Parts: sequence; C-alpha cells; structure tokens
Amino acid sequence: MSINLNIPENDPFSKKQPIRAHRRRLQESSRLGQRNFHPELEALPLLKDTPPDQQDKLFAAKLKQCCVIFDFSDCVSDLKSKEIKRACLNEIVDYITVTRNCLTENVYSEVINMVSMNLFRILPPLGSDSTTSEETGAEDEEPTLEASWPHTQIVYEFFLRFLESLDFQPGIAKKYIDQKFVLQLLELFDSEDPRERDFLKTILHRIYGKFLGLRAFIRKQINNIFLRYIYEYERFNGIAELLEILGSIINGFAVPLKEEHKVFLERVLLPLHKAHSLNLFHPQLTYCIVQFIEKDPALADPIIKGLIKFWPKTCSTKEVLFLNELEEILDIIDSQVFKNICTGLFKQVSRSATSSHFQVAERSLALWSNEYVVQLIEENLDQILPILLPPLCRISKTHWNTNIITLTYNLLKNLMDINKKLCDDVLNTLRDDEQKSIIKEQDRSNLWKRLDKLSLDKKQE
Repeated sequence: MSINLNIPENDPFSKKQPIRAHRRRLQESSRLGQRNFHPELEALPLLKDTPPDQQDKLFAAKLKQCCVIFDFSDCVSDLKSKEIKRACLNEIVDYITVTRNCLTENVYSEVINMVSMNLFRILPPLGSDSTTSEETGAEDEEPTLEASWPHTQIVYEFFLRFLESLDFQPGIAKKYIDQKFVLQLLELFDSEDPRERDFLKTILHRIYGKFLGLRAFIRKQINNIFLRYIYEYERFNGIAELLEILGSIINGFAVPLKEEHKVFLERVLLPLHKAHSLNLFHPQLTYCIVQFIEKDPALADPIIKGLIKFWPKTCSTKEVLFLNELEEILDIIDSQVFKNICTGLFKQVSRSATSSHFQVAERSLALWSNEYVVQLIEENLDQILPILLPPLCRISKTHWNTNIITLTYNLLKNLMDINKKLCDDVLNTLRDDEQKSIIKEQDRSNLWKRLDKLSLDKKQE
C-alpha cells in the first residue's frame, strides 16, 4: 500500500535548507583540470657551462621550456618535469641578474610570451561560502593561496629582474608590453593570494615608471576597476595594492593639478569611503587623500564635505576609521580652509562625541589631544563653541561610560580655561533655551489638559 502525500510547492517544511559551514580554504590551483599532453621535460645544459656565443640561443630555448604549464592540483603528476622547470626558472633569474648585454632584441618576445603563458590565466572561482563573506567578515576567511606558486613566484621574480635590468630597453619592450598586456596584468590583482598581489604591485609600478605612453591608460583602467567596485560588485581583492600604487603616482603629479585628477578625487576616491569593507584598504585610501591635500591645500574643503556626506550612520567601526582619517587631514589643513568648513565639520564631530558607542565617542574627544587641531579650534572658537558646548554638557551628565564622562569634564575645563567669558555666554544662552523649552512644554501640557476637560464636560452634558 502506497501513501500519496500531496505536498504543496510553497510548503516551507518540504525544502531542507543546507547548513552553512565556514570552510577554511587553503590552496587552489588556477590550472585545475588542465591536461598536459607534452612529453616529459629534459634538462638543458647550464648557461654558465655554455660558450658565450651560444648562450643567447640556449637562453631562448630555456624560455620556451618554461612555457610548459603544469596542473598543481595533482601533487604527484609530472614531478620530475616540475622540478626541471623550477630549476630552469631559477637559472634564468640568476642569468639576467649577473650577465650584461644578455637582453638582445630577439629575447624580448620570448620573455613576454613566457611571462604571459605562466601568469595570465582565469582566476579560480569564488568558494561557495564567499557570498556570505560580507556578513561574516572578509577578514575571518583564510585567503586562497595559489597552488602553482612554486613556479609562479619565480616567474614574477624573473619578470621584475627583467624590468629592472640595466640592459632593459623600453623602446623595444613597448611592442610587447602594450595596453592588452597591462589589462591582463590588472585583472590578476583580483587574485586572493596576497603574495601574488604584492609582486603585481611592484611590477605595475615599474611599468608605469618606464612606459610613459601607458601612464594615462593605466590610470584610466585603475579608475574603471574602482568604479566597478563602488557601483557594481564591491568585490575585488587588490583595491589596497592599487591604492598604494596610486599614492606614489599622486605624489608625482605636477602642480597645479590637472582637472582630470580633481575629478578622479571627487568621483572615485571619495565614494570609495562608502564601501562595506573599507577597513581592508583604508590606510592606503587615507594616504591618497592626504597626498591630494599636500598638492593642493584648497582640496581639503571638498574632501571634508565628501567625508561628511559619506559619514557612516550605523557602523561604529567605520566611524572610528573616518575619525582617524579626519585627524590626519586636520594635521595638514590650511587655517583659512578650516575656517570655511569648521561649522559643518564640528556638527558632525559633536554627533560622534555623543555616540552611545564608547569607542566612537572616545575617538572624537581624542581630537583635542592634537596640538595643531586645538590651535585651529582656538582661532575659530566663536563659531565652534556654540555647536560643541551643548552636547558636551549633555553627555557629561548622561553618558553611560565613566571614561567618556571623565574625558568630557576635562575638555570642558580646557574650554573654560581658553575663553571663560565665551563659555559663560554660551552656557547662559543654553540655560535660557532650556528654560524656554520647559515653559513651552508646560504650556503644551496645560493645553491638552484643558482640551481633555472640555471633552469630558461635553460628554457629561
């Protein structure tokens, strides 16, 4: 006898939800599933044992041998060939480091071909638990390390030595290191392996320095990566490294700044502050912002207004980061620019100081331990004190954290020492306003009582 259960399709109990487990991802090969149909590699003669007139030919042969790619997801296959390739890579690294005039024109194409074959690949897909990384915190996950790193690392080292060689000629190399090559290099910044991103950062910086014709293109493509991160996916592993490169690029900008650089600051760097994972690249972003202000002090005005615009409302961790960045900006701000923006700025600082989260409040009050910031405040006390004093008086009586209350009392004492008369005037105005609000509240309450009494009288009639 069979039982037929008619379960409706929308029954929530008929579908079993998978249990979400946090998986520690250690290694993954970007060459997964790649089948090698090449014969086993044979070791070529050593370059140091070869006559000088034959070294160019052998060097090219070794570069071709290094183009053979292996699947490192299989730990036991092609062990001998893998070791031969590793030894060959180490040998050519040493060769271009110590040998002068080894980079002939014919070698450039072989070098770029070998580098492209080994480095440019489709990165491994994100793990099944990666979609929830923003909920659990991206820093809780172990990064996925590149399994082919024993070979890839040496290829990166070789390419870096190639670019830094005294024999390197950008005029020849520009035929091979072109926009397509740079674009593929930038895509690799999404690698989860921090060791690879560190090499890429140095290599891209060398390319930017040596190839003047590629500079605008590199900046544009970095700009595009940031825009996609801000407005589309908000997932890219190499944001911190790209910002680090940008920091040194901005440092080299000519003064006065071009309009395109100011637009980049306004439309790209400032909106990066709204990213959920700001903590992953905030130090590098702050450095870029500070560099812009050092180039053009007038930019502090739109920068601080941009920070206030993107100021976090509910995330206390981000708010502490914003306050850290704000102090670095105030350290180098021009006094005239500060005077123009101090009203809006200290409205936000006072809101942070009254935060119920003690770390946010503590970091806000810590601004007064900076001597230059205190000096700027003293010069504009008539504008700042009416904004700042009322919330400070309130939190000195109502905040739950004793440390915050102590800091607030000390700050109030310092403000009284700076300008007692102004403080008294503000406090008197505050008392008058409080008295007026009490009277207004009493009048409102009395009015409602009279209305209630009139209503009851009508019902009794």
